[in-house]
Amino acid sequence: MQKIDLNHLPAHIAVIMDGNGRWAKQHAMGRIRGHQKGAQAVRTTVTACREIGIRYLTLFAFSSENWGRPGEEVQALMKLLADYLDKEAPTMQKQEIRLSTIGDVDRLYEPVRKKLKEVQHLTRRNDKMVLTLALSYGSRDEILAAVKKMLADSLDGKLNPDSVDQNVFGSYLYTRGMPDPDLLIRTSGEYRISNFLLWQMAYTELYFTDVLWPDFTKDDLWKAIAAYQKRERRFGLTGDQIAGRD
Repeated sequence: MQKIDLNHLPAHIAVIMDGNGRWAKQHAMGRIRGHQKGAQAVRTTVTACREIGIRYLTLFAFSSENWGRPGEEVQALMKLLADYLDKEAPTMQKQEIRLSTIGDVDRLYEPVRKKLKEVQHLTRRNDKMVLTLALSYGSRDEILAAVKKMLADSLDGKLNPDSVDQNVFGSYLYTRGMPDPDLLIRTSGEYRISNFLLWQMAYTELYFTDVLWPDFTKDDLWKAIAAYQKRERRFGLTGDQIAGRD
């Protein structure tokens, strides 16, 4: 097992869970079976993050582009999500995990919306970790929605354009109140961020692995965190300036 420094953990980890379909193909199974196996990796990752004290975990579960997939697959994904929430709600409550969502959740199937509301209400007071599911999410759509809301507020006299800075803009995003991700993990060997948290990941450390999501283990998570811990995060400053802060 890869060793990590528990005193130097990322506060917020974001994950693009990629490779369910390829895993299924490699194992001569249907894509839906790949998604089911991927749900087990979600459980492993959530539990592992909670164990070591990660404060925020954001999972890219269903993109706005995923609506273009075959109807049978979309329907299966919606059912899988509802089943996952139903099964994991008691564990979230026991582990004091609060469930949150980002994205256009109004587009989700009604049973999923209902289950999300139930679990969010159940876990609303939990404060050990925030698990955020990005559902029907696209970062460009999020940014456009924020701009439209800011324009409307400006016309209504609720927002002074001269007061707009990065903090004000951030308050109009789905992720308001959350810290930006420190670490992004993407599985399956793809090297792109796929319209995920574009604004929020300005200074996020990116980690890519060839491991397909259904095969992602606690040890793989540890490897990603260990790689993060070896990097120097300068945020535009020099290494000497960062060292001077210590």
